[in-house]
Amino acid sequence: MSTGMADPAGAKPTLRDVARAAGVHLATASRALSGSKTRPVNPQTAALVRRAAADLGYVPDQVARSLRTHRTPAIGVLIPDMSNPVMPPLVRGAEQVLAQHGFTTLFADTDNDPAAETQRLRMLLSWRVAGLILATARRDQPLAAELTQSGVPVVMMSRKLDATPVPSATVDESVGIAEAIDHLTGLGHRRIAYLGVPLWTSAGHERHVAFTDLMRGRGLPPPPHHVVVCDGYSERDAEVALRALLAAPDRPTAVLTGNDMMALGCYAAIRAAGLRCPEDISVVGYNDMPLTDRVEPPLTTVRVPYYDVGRQAAGLLVDAILDGGSANRSIRLTPSLVVRNSTAPARP
Repeated sequence: MSTGMADPAGAKPTLRDVARAAGVHLATASRALSGSKTRPVNPQTAALVRRAAADLGYVPDQVARSLRTHRTPAIGVLIPDMSNPVMPPLVRGAEQVLAQHGFTTLFADTDNDPAAETQRLRMLLSWRVAGLILATARRDQPLAAELTQSGVPVVMMSRKLDATPVPSATVDESVGIAEAIDHLTGLGHRRIAYLGVPLWTSAGHERHVAFTDLMRGRGLPPPPHHVVVCDGYSERDAEVALRALLAAPDRPTAVLTGNDMMALGCYAAIRAAGLRCPEDISVVGYNDMPLTDRVEPPLTTVRVPYYDVGRQAAGLLVDAILDGGSANRSIRLTPSLVVRNSTAPARP
């Protein structure tokens, strides 16, 4: 195998040089270095190609790629609110995969504003990005048709669209809700309330539907006022909602929330009512954001693998860009319940 960095004239090694050194076809070398999932290269050949690239000092020529595709070597990533604790692991997972394939990442924060989302999407398209990852879209994304017709590969990250088939990396919310319900019913709870996040996101809608369906399927249909769709995602939203439930004669013995911030709001409502968690009412959160194991009591919550969701979303997009794959392929990851001290057996 050749180990020269470049020829005497100083020319940079090309992908063709890598293929020649590894003794493989040019297309095989391309797929091996791109990590193609739709047309994978066998591990031995891929290792041979990577070693040849390293020996030659080969670096993908993003300018040449841009000239071929008429796209910049950049990926637009739209996020709804960077202050949301679930966003950093999503973004980190996606960026690491994109960087491995030589892409620059352009982030835009919409602050959950649909008008800002539209403006930033069109701005990124005008910059001729090679692809888009959206963690912002509402279920009825008004630009869905425009995006699919733009010719730019698009992948949803932690969200899905209702009507338009767009590749996505998401979580099976029904699994997380089922584990939470089964944990609480296993502790003897029968009056379980749900304080959910807004329904305009796919995750919020799926968690809400899963809770009502699963409770009914277990013979525990909750009264309508025990299933609350909050206006927002904050501690205050949940605190106000739970205060009303705790003042009712049939107050719940347990509450499942749409995210961990709302679970902390429930702690405040429970204290304000002169009650204790978990002795008087158990609380389960959702997401397992940082420091939920440090609050008092440490929060039982559904852990969502957001870092892996980000990596999978970026992988789908890279496949679509480099190999024409992922046309209608989506990935569903599985959450898991983390049991801590905010849940306890129901009182007789």
